Amino acid sequence: MHLQIVRAWASGEPPGAPVYRQIADQIREHVRSGELSDGDRLPPIRELARRLGVNRDTVCSAYESLAAEGVVDAQVGRGTFVRSRWPRGALGQLAREVTLSKGTERLLDLDRARVAYGAGRDAIPLHALVPDPRLFPVEAFRRALARAFRDHGAGLLEYGAPEGYAGLREALAERLRAAGTMVGPEALVLCQGASQGISLAMRLYAEWGDAVALESPTYHNALATLASQGLRAVSVPMHSDGVDLDALDRTLARPEVKLFYTIPSFHNPMGVTTSLAHREALLGIAARHGKAVVEDAFQRDLRYVGRPLPSLAGLDQEGIVVQLLSFSKSLFPGLRAGAVLARGRSVDALLALRGATDLGGALPLQVALADFLRSGAYDRHLSSLRRHLRARRDAALEALAAHLPPGSRWTRPDGGCQVWVELPEPLDSRELHADALRAGVLVAPGFQFHHDGHPSRGLRLSLARADESEIREGVTRLGRVVRERLAHAGLPATAAVHV
Repeated sequence: MHLQIVRAWASGEPPGAPVYRQIADQIREHVRSGELSDGDRLPPIRELARRLGVNRDTVCSAYESLAAEGVVDAQVGRGTFVRSRWPRGALGQLAREVTLSKGTERLLDLDRARVAYGAGRDAIPLHALVPDPRLFPVEAFRRALARAFRDHGAGLLEYGAPEGYAGLREALAERLRAAGTMVGPEALVLCQGASQGISLAMRLYAEWGDAVALESPTYHNALATLASQGLRAVSVPMHSDGVDLDALDRTLARPEVKLFYTIPSFHNPMGVTTSLAHREALLGIAARHGKAVVEDAFQRDLRYVGRPLPSLAGLDQEGIVVQLLSFSKSLFPGLRAGAVLARGRSVDALLALRGATDLGGALPLQVALADFLRSGAYDRHLSSLRRHLRARRDAALEALAAHLPPGSRWTRPDGGCQVWVELPEPLDSRELHADALRAGVLVAPGFQFHHDGHPSRGLRLSLARADESEIREGVTRLGRVVRERLAHAGLPATAAVHV
């Protein structure tokens, strides 16, 4: 079986399909042509990766995509085999395959390129920003939901307005004004968490083929939103103090770039928070170029160190900022509650887009959340949650200092649920992920947070789901894996870490 890899981008857009798809397509063609027969065993992942000069995860993704199509069958402990019975249409012999849209194909490519965590169900979870159910205020919210039905009855089970429940918008506006963002409820459109907010905000200002500026690294689901909407990502590098403002100035000067998506507080994945001066300079650049700024404030309530800073929306004097709010990390994700803050015609456009998307959200949850906010239960929950996150952050920082080798660096967040770690050269966090998984700890390798998926020494550690003892043990295992990798590369890894 002969396979040929066309190397992807040196710069700009890739000239061909992602490498894992090239591998899968060529294997599929070998099966279709008969060169590979029923029951033939494919080369082991490690062997094929070595022959092709690619990462093992790349070959793994190719095999997984073929297995999902039914072309091959992966048998634990034995290998991967060409299936003796193909499902109808799997190889295009019995039925013509329905063509998916270009946006959907791009989204599938992005999704398949991510690492798989299924084998690590019992491992220490330092990979995902999924809140810890042990900290959910279940009983308090159940009482709020009961009061909502008691007071509103069957009316809660009808369609809601596109802008969402007025009582919740009023409660949110009060909280925003208390934090220095002087808006009323008319500036808020409720949505299904910040994820839907990102989609709505992108559609406000950009259409198929346009470009969107983003920080690099950035939130990987923002990249997925761009892919699904046919938008091109233009990366602006991040530094320890925030996005590179000179690079942002040059990027927003380009006419095809329609907006800038940013996470100025508790950045995902880096955890950093920008200064007031940086925020003011950023807004000045965007205003000078007449470009919108989408501020993702999904963790705005999770500061546990220092004084709060004004948000970009609070500083905005030109009406160019759209702010995304969410309760998925500060309360629980199943609530699917968030809001988009905008001004002027952008609010009318949001209402039209929201109405065309899902005819409004779940009224029972919106009414219950409004009650939860006004009763003081949310602030009591936040007080407890912040203490837990502060303790978890401190445990992570102590463990990183104790167990990671020289050349390692990490951020020291003032809030939120993530710490960004830069590994020593020449390590690649994607390769390290597989070793960490075998050691029983899950981490999020940095390539997933770059639009082109380029190799990265960075990885994100999540504080959301693991407690202090789990974090200490997870970082201990991670440090052991890093040192073993360095030793394998012939580099020293015995001295104390320098931050």
